[in-house]
Amino acid sequence: MRQYLDLCQRIVDEGEWVENKRTGKRCLTVINHTLTYDVENNQFPLITTRKSFWKAAIAELLGYLRGYDNAAQFRAIGCNTWNANANDNPAWLNNPHRKGEDDMGRVYGVQGRRWQKPDGSTIDQLRKVVENLEKGMDDRGEILTFYNPGEFDMGCLRPCMHTHTFSLLGDKLYLTSYQRSCDVPLGLNFNQVQVFTLLALMAQITGLKAGKAYHQIVNAHIYEDQLELMRDVQLKREPFPSPQLKINPEIKSLDDLETWVTLDDFEVVGYQHHEAIKYPFSV
Repeated sequence: MRQYLDLCQRIVDEGEWVENKRTGKRCLTVINHTLTYDVENNQFPLITTRKSFWKAAIAELLGYLRGYDNAAQFRAIGCNTWNANANDNPAWLNNPHRKGEDDMGRVYGVQGRRWQKPDGSTIDQLRKVVENLEKGMDDRGEILTFYNPGEFDMGCLRPCMHTHTFSLLGDKLYLTSYQRSCDVPLGLNFNQVQVFTLLALMAQITGLKAGKAYHQIVNAHIYEDQLELMRDVQLKREPFPSPQLKINPEIKSLDDLETWVTLDDFEVVGYQHHEAIKYPFSV
């Protein structure tokens, strides 16, 4: 928990103001920061200096792993984060590639499960990684990437956390996740939960032991209307010990993740936290 606060303090102390054209707001910004999550010892990185909500983050991750391309699919598993991007983004609403209400286009999980080749066939990146790891094989290219510049115009949003690289040492699995942009007060805890859970799930379904997950953030920022709450409230609070994440041990394959797994198969235990903080959200 301390490393999250250390990043926040670094932004407050060292950050430079950058104008964000998309939101019309300034961001206090630092470049390049790495967070490390101890998945092996189940130190779940859920923020304790404010109440944080983890279920939607895991639901969204499940949607990505299943290759969902519709906000209604995400809603059905407990995640509402794609409603606005699918239905309230003027540029996407006027995009000829949009198929109708709730359509997200070729974003995130679509790229991970159905990356399109020039001949019209598709590549299932995730299944390739899983099948290699099940065999104990690491070809130094066990990569799941959602970042496809050639199809940015075919989706409602560019990916923020865009690439996950899995590495195998003996029977221990590691993960390095890359994020191009991060709203630290609001978005980061969501992303932390997903990086941790992704490694835990991939280790479980491939029969490997989980090691550490490394979360590489390129542009980490605090919006100007979030700064006072972060500096004067959250950074004044002492963190509690990390909780733990329990995952149903009956989840044993990628097919399980694709078919029957729900939020009921995940539980967070030992979560102590301070009061919630209502940070402004920038669309």
